[in-house]
Amino acid sequence: MKMFEFRGSHRSMIVAKNGMVASSQPLAVQAGIDILKKGGNAIDAAIAVAATLNVVEPMSTGIGGDAFALIFSQKDDKLHAINASGWSSENASIDFFKEQGFEKIPLFGIHSISVPGAVSGYEKCLQEFGTMSLKEVLKPAIYYAEKGFPVSELISFSWHRAEEKLRSHPATAKTYLPLGHAPNIGDIHYSKDLAKTFKLIAKGGAEEFYKGTIAKKIVKFLNDNGGNFTLDDFAAYEAEWVEPISSKYKDYEVFQCPPNGQGIATLLELNILKWFELDSLQHNSAAYLHLLIEAKKLAWADLRAFAADPRFNPLPLAELLSEEYSIKQQNRIDLNKAATNVAPGLDWSSGDTVYLSVVDKERNVVSFINSLYYSFGSGLVAEGTGICLQNRGNLFSLDKKHLNALAPRKRPFHTIIPSMVMQNNLPILNFGVMGGDMQPQGQMQVFLNLIEFGLNVQQAIEAPRVRHYDDNTVALEQGITAQTRVGLLLKGHKIRNDIGEFFGGAQAIAIDNERDVLFGGSDPRRDGCAMGY
Repeated sequence: MKMFEFRGSHRSMIVAKNGMVASSQPLAVQAGIDILKKGGNAIDAAIAVAATLNVVEPMSTGIGGDAFALIFSQKDDKLHAINASGWSSENASIDFFKEQGFEKIPLFGIHSISVPGAVSGYEKCLQEFGTMSLKEVLKPAIYYAEKGFPVSELISFSWHRAEEKLRSHPATAKTYLPLGHAPNIGDIHYSKDLAKTFKLIAKGGAEEFYKGTIAKKIVKFLNDNGGNFTLDDFAAYEAEWVEPISSKYKDYEVFQCPPNGQGIATLLELNILKWFELDSLQHNSAAYLHLLIEAKKLAWADLRAFAADPRFNPLPLAELLSEEYSIKQQNRIDLNKAATNVAPGLDWSSGDTVYLSVVDKERNVVSFINSLYYSFGSGLVAEGTGICLQNRGNLFSLDKKHLNALAPRKRPFHTIIPSMVMQNNLPILNFGVMGGDMQPQGQMQVFLNLIEFGLNVQQAIEAPRVRHYDDNTVALEQGITAQTRVGLLLKGHKIRNDIGEFFGGAQAIAIDNERDVLFGGSDPRRDGCAMGY
């Protein structure tokens, strides 16, 4: 294992024994730690953190969005995955959009909305593996929604950047611009309507959200504003327990939730890269980053070709994740030349976020991600609820032949992916990276920083990153050398200049099972932290 030249990090790792939480907002992290100290387990704490993030990071997440989670439970010593991504209306129709002149589904607004899955996911996680009630774990979120919270630095920046979008509807402006403008750093923001909604959920559970007064308010709002939803679209929805997918990298096993999300891309990338002697290369050198970029291109070609709601489009998981296929794919990489127009490797016929990591004293482990997709989702708050509705429906296609073509009760393609790494059947790394299609790329880089270059968990998160875009351009974060930039240009890569926000935000907890110690890292690209006790 070759040591990386990067000397230290801006932050130290957090080291603790009894429990740990890492997320993008300190108030939410504290809420999770408080739950652990009260005797709750990692699942209880994860839902408390997720709910609190609804309030203190409202542009990124909410119960108007979707969620995915990986849970390692000491109850049965097994890893479980939940898909809490919602679906389209039973009335969803490509013809409906075409008749109104749409060539694609709008990025924002009423037609970008799908049924939110998060609340069902919260409840199912607690029912299956938690020890506390929804009423108990929602208390911190209700507290900050009612009493207010001081807005942090990056949250204020994101809020101000979204001001124009937030003025698009009176209910949205009332919720997020109560003083006529976005809150400044340190301003106290209240979410009174959301507090009332959380209280209803605390009392009536997911049934209240999907079948009760909340569902009725949301559906009325949607249809009053040009939507085409039914109460049964909500009443019939449930989050689903699914089988995690994984691949081996050396003596580690990396786990993801299966499609309709993009987690398989991380596995495909690592399957290709494991055949190269990465630790013989200099970290973030042109030779090293070239391999990462080319592996990403190959993985993305397959992702675009195969990843969709498996209930509508079964995909060849076994073939895609096989050793034979990974060898075939790595042989497609030219070590000296950047590829263009990369095609999928198989011929097969028959798509803004918060992440949190929690580990408890008993070593239950939760990797949890919750999102509205874009900042403030659709830009619409269902009147009287405080719930900002996601714009995940934008990822449906209006091409009837497309894998992610819009259809009734179909789940859209998803970008949000929690991850977990196991060794000898025990979790050793619980992590995620926020940021659209940067998520698999970021996961790959953080993982390799740890495994191939010997960085600690904080250094692995802070190390400069590379990002490849769909237009076949490459962004290099500040800290990657001019020599590397020139080397990539000579291989034919098109380099663009980007600022730090586009390189994702990671949170991670490493578990030392021999010494029974936890090591936490949190991305300085965000406002968050890791905290333990």
